Amino acid sequence: MELTAAPQPPDVASREGGARLALLGDWTLAASRRLEEKAQALTALDAGAHFVTFDLAGVSRLDTAGAWLINRARQTLASANVGVALEHIRPEHGMLLDEAAWRDFGPQTRARLPVLIQLLSDFGRAVVVSLKEFYRGVSFLGEFVAAMAFVATHPRRFRLTALVAHMELIGLRSAPIIILINLLVGGIVAQQGIYQLLKFGASSYSVSLIGILVLRELGVLLTSIMIAGRSGSAITAEIGSMKMREEIDALRVMGLSPLEVLIGPRVLALVISLPILTFIADMSALFGGMLVSWSYGGISPIAFTALLKEAIAFHTFMVGIIKAPFMALVIGIIAAMDGLATEGSAESLGRQVTSSVVKSIFMVIVLDGLFAIFFAGVDY
Repeated sequence: MELTAAPQPPDVASREGGARLALLGDWTLAASRRLEEKAQALTALDAGAHFVTFDLAGVSRLDTAGAWLINRARQTLASANVGVALEHIRPEHGMLLDEAAWRDFGPQTRARLPVLIQLLSDFGRAVVVSLKEFYRGVSFLGEFVAAMAFVATHPRRFRLTALVAHMELIGLRSAPIIILINLLVGGIVAQQGIYQLLKFGASSYSVSLIGILVLRELGVLLTSIMIAGRSGSAITAEIGSMKMREEIDALRVMGLSPLEVLIGPRVLALVISLPILTFIADMSALFGGMLVSWSYGGISPIAFTALLKEAIAFHTFMVGIIKAPFMALVIGIIAAMDGLATEGSAESLGRQVTSSVVKSIFMVIVLDGLFAIFFAGVDY
């Protein structure tokens, strides 16, 4: 049985009137408390000296903790205009002393700018970040379109099974919450419309309000916001977790494109499912409005249907359906792009999921406004 020598505690011996300090023992992390005390002693034993020599001949063991503390003492003495030299350094100790450098950062002082300039600076920074995000989104959209064009020319690469599976997750399983939300919103719009128009004796016009508002705006907008929060966040989380576990890199190593395998089926499922969900939302909101009109305003279902037929046309219904695929494409691109931007931490994943939902909802509302201006311009 081989016996190992007990570790020697670190020590400091003063020689030649304090101008020469001999370091003894093991300067390692194992004796951290005594090591710190002896490192402080290095700076305390130099009283009145203009030049101090550290003799490392008696150091039996040295690790990064000891090397860092020795370097700290050197820097402290140098800042007090005391010259420092090291002697009898072993080659392995010299490497540690070179690598374990110490630097006193000190308190960070930042110039305080006037409040107005700080606000303008923050606003400018936000504008630059937004423009970079927009450029990144357009670039990613171009990559996605190129990948889908390649798949279209090579139909055997199309993943139909994945598309159907994501359509079930995004479309079918979202239908109950979409129906419930729009049923309630349609009823609320009908109640408020009847309540306000009843003052003018025009409660029957609430049917026109419900039909036009739901079919042109509310149906597709509420559905898109719900899908952005439900399915968009799920897409970002799925792709982000794959990025964290390096599954995306594994796909590339195997010669597979993440755009074709992961992103394509999800975005196409969104583009196909959202118009269907918009139609379901429109019917649910109109049904909710009809129930409230019947119970609250005394408008029978037959009268409601007749008034609705006079108030809307086929293009009124098509406005919301036309918007849906574009909103789905925006949601899918943003969700996939933020998922791929995830780094290797859970904090980054949470940040990207939050960013995906916020940007998707914002872009859906912006896109809805642009469509409203366009349809008003072409009188549709």
